[in-house]
Amino acid sequence: MTSDLPLQGVVPTHLPAEGAAERSALDDALRDGRLEALRDVVRAHPAYLDAWARMGQAALEGGDAVGAYACARVGYHRGLDAIRRAGWRGQGPVPWSHEPNRGFLRSVWLLGRAADAIGEEDEAQRCAVFLQELARDHELD
Repeated sequence: MTSDLPLQGVVPTHLPAEGAAERSALDDALRDGRLEALRDVVRAHPAYLDAWARMGQAALEGGDAVGAYACARVGYHRGLDAIRRAGWRGQGPVPWSHEPNRGFLRSVWLLGRAADAIGEEDEAQRCAVFLQELARDHELD
């Protein structure tokens, strides 16, 4: 059973939702399929974590591991700032089930993949562990 009840005093962190304009712009860019369309979204909405993650994912899929790493790094660091503003204090889940969290979680995942692609094995492993810690929902017996 998945729940948002505190577990040993730690509650899940939920980021606020992006505005409709930002979500619509990203959806349009994803349908467009061009990296430049994703760049336009990031230029217009630089705090939109999922736009950074999706641009990095497109870069990685296009063979640009360094570009993907840079995008993931931005999403990761902006995401850390965002989850801290939302109450995260270095522990506790940032659940995937809460859709606004997905841009940050996708950035952490992408950072690990891009780190691996450029030979940063230690960072790739740290990202995998961090993602497991962040993404788990509370499972109650």
